[in-house]
Amino acid sequence: MFLMVVAVLALPSIDAIAKFLSTTDPAGQVAWTRFLIQAILIAPFVLGSADRERSIQVAAQALRGVLIVTTTVLMFTAVKYMPMADAIAIFFVELLVVALLSAMFLGERVGWRRIAAALVGFLGALLVVRPSYELFGLTAVLPLFVAFCFAFYMVLTRRLAQSQPVSVLHFNVGVAVFVFLGAMLVIGHIVEIPIFQPVWPTFFEWSLLALAGLIATAGHLMIVMAFRHLEASALAPFQHLEIVAATGFGLWLFGDFPDSITWLGISIIVGSGLYIFHCERLRARNQ
Repeated sequence: MFLMVVAVLALPSIDAIAKFLSTTDPAGQVAWTRFLIQAILIAPFVLGSADRERSIQVAAQALRGVLIVTTTVLMFTAVKYMPMADAIAIFFVELLVVALLSAMFLGERVGWRRIAAALVGFLGALLVVRPSYELFGLTAVLPLFVAFCFAFYMVLTRRLAQSQPVSVLHFNVGVAVFVFLGAMLVIGHIVEIPIFQPVWPTFFEWSLLALAGLIATAGHLMIVMAFRHLEASALAPFQHLEIVAATGFGLWLFGDFPDSITWLGISIIVGSGLYIFHCERLRARNQ
């Protein structure tokens, strides 16, 4: 739980960096650089070690790569136009999806109380979507799609973490994203797709990209390690703390602050998450 809390409080800084760079660097390039740095940082712990033999499962690793690419690029695109807190609050419909997928694919016991609380959280997300959609149009729907992709990523990570080392999982997804996004950047350069059309960053921009890669590597390593010790559906509620960090970064760097309707939606989402956590503690105590 401690690992998850530290990770989710730090990870919104990546979105802040992406939003800051969005006027000069396309979302696809920011995501590609982040995962390139991730692969480089993890490589010494994986290459040439015995753990490498346990990293086969190519299809599953490739799917994780595609899911996290979609999640990252679309979220970076969303925060370019939307306040960070709004985008991340809408993203938390992922809580419901994780609860359902954990029951379907991992055999985890997900009672009606957790499902009901997740549905209430979804209604809270709709409250955040409504004013955001009026202001930003279809861009406000992007975090919903991101939520579904990341939910699948979380559940697949939980499944693979039972049999593979954390370093291998992290390195493999970095390589998969590096290859996939690298191809997209080449295509984007040729056919001029804005979010995949690469530019050459300045030294300061390179520094920010490197910082994003470092934070992402450390943060997601902690998340994977947390998954090895607790159910995915039980860890999901801790992600609500990202709203706190996102609000802080948004106010500090961009002067964005959620309106009253958004805060109502956020409160409902966080409340549903805390209730799910309460149910999880009661279930663990009674086992």
